[in-house]
Amino acid sequence: MKRIDCFIPFVSAEQAGQTVENLKAEGLVANIYLLAGDNAEAPVEGCQVLKVKNLTASETMRTIAGHVQSDYAMLYTKYNTLKFAPFAVERFVKLADDSGAGMLYADHYNVTDKGAVKAPVIDYQMGSLRDDFDFGSVLLFCGCCLKKAAQAMKADYEHAGLYDLRLKLSQFADICHINEYLYSDVELDTRKSGEKIFDYVDPRNRGRQIEMEAACTEHLKEIGGYLAPEVDGKPNFRHIEFDQGDFEVEATVMIPVRNRIRTIRDAIDSVLKQKTTFKFNLMVVDNFSTDGTREAIAEYDDPRLIHIIADYYDMGIGGYWNLAAHHEKAGKFIVQLDSDDMYKDENTLQTMVNAFYEQNVAMVVGTYLMTDIDCNPIPPGVIDHKEWTPENGRNNALRINGLGAPRAFYTPVLRAVKIPNTSYGEDYALGLNISRTYQIGRVYEPVYLCRRWDDNSDASLDVEKMNRNNLYKDRIRTWELQARIKMNKKD
Repeated sequence: MKRIDCFIPFVSAEQAGQTVENLKAEGLVANIYLLAGDNAEAPVEGCQVLKVKNLTASETMRTIAGHVQSDYAMLYTKYNTLKFAPFAVERFVKLADDSGAGMLYADHYNVTDKGAVKAPVIDYQMGSLRDDFDFGSVLLFCGCCLKKAAQAMKADYEHAGLYDLRLKLSQFADICHINEYLYSDVELDTRKSGEKIFDYVDPRNRGRQIEMEAACTEHLKEIGGYLAPEVDGKPNFRHIEFDQGDFEVEATVMIPVRNRIRTIRDAIDSVLKQKTTFKFNLMVVDNFSTDGTREAIAEYDDPRLIHIIADYYDMGIGGYWNLAAHHEKAGKFIVQLDSDDMYKDENTLQTMVNAFYEQNVAMVVGTYLMTDIDCNPIPPGVIDHKEWTPENGRNNALRINGLGAPRAFYTPVLRAVKIPNTSYGEDYALGLNISRTYQIGRVYEPVYLCRRWDDNSDASLDVEKMNRNNLYKDRIRTWELQARIKMNKKD
């Protein structure tokens, strides 16, 4: 029985031919549509051409929905050859029938010049709001759900159409992960994880990001998770007087470190040379360093440096942040510095602290410059996180995967909220939580050097570690979104 209409990108018969032949061999496939630009070559026999401008545009999604005649619609999102495992298409359909899901996606294999490697993906949840969520390249939609989602789309995006479609669909139907390996395709992006993680803030992608923000914001409004910047003409943020607590110093710089002998001196030196109008100190929280880092820290004879030995097996970076925040010598504000990064110049700390008073905020996010280990600028250069706008930053934060650097906090708020005891995503969870109630301040000039080198913790992660990290951040978003929906209902 023919139950699937397939939609695949098309440039030429050579590019799409093998994929088309593979689909024709599947007994469940009813129609094959080629998504082609105006300059595409002659079509493939037995297929219908649909002229589209962009594979992920809103108009493309509407065109696909308008041509679905079967129970299910399968969208392939790559331009390389797709091959299904035996009976895999049948398995897709059976699970779609059984689950009643609106969209299904599966684990698969990526084929490179080095062979085929497993590409497992993660479960979708309420907080899976990243526009770059990895579904793989094969999406199976319930035909009726696809049409309903397309009809609910209000905007006309060039890049965010597919993102908008799946957000709309998630509001009334399940998105189901099949944790079975059902197909193989060609991997187009073979960069290391550390080379991919900054794509979403590349200034060259700004236009695309604005569209994604608009689609996500509309979704949050529709599900009750949107936080307005004003209510009845008044700012919808808690005002701060900055008079809580009794602090010996105005600011503390906090560096968590483990085995960074190559970079820790650079980080410390960049703090101790800061020029400020107030007193500050530096807390270096040292966790089981065994490579000489601990001894290097002990070399410094400066009363401003507080070396905290924190050899706890059950603590992550968030736990060490909590130790520093609750230390008796913690300053009124605590400013972050990673152990392999540096402050850009001697004015960074003053600039960050000034922002608290000037903007009346509980947290400040700075701007950083991407460099190599020798502080030479590297692409994409300045990362200013312009998505952190006063008007919509805390809503858009649910879509993006990071907050920027350096991050600074008003210590009484930090002590009250506390940081998750993890070593990944702890700062992101903290920022989301704080932004629910307080305004997040911004410094748009570069004040921080984010140094990329082979020993960065995220330089080259395997797929299992990346999946664990992404699953946890999605969980953080889910918890935060649930809290915001609950808060809005209460209000």
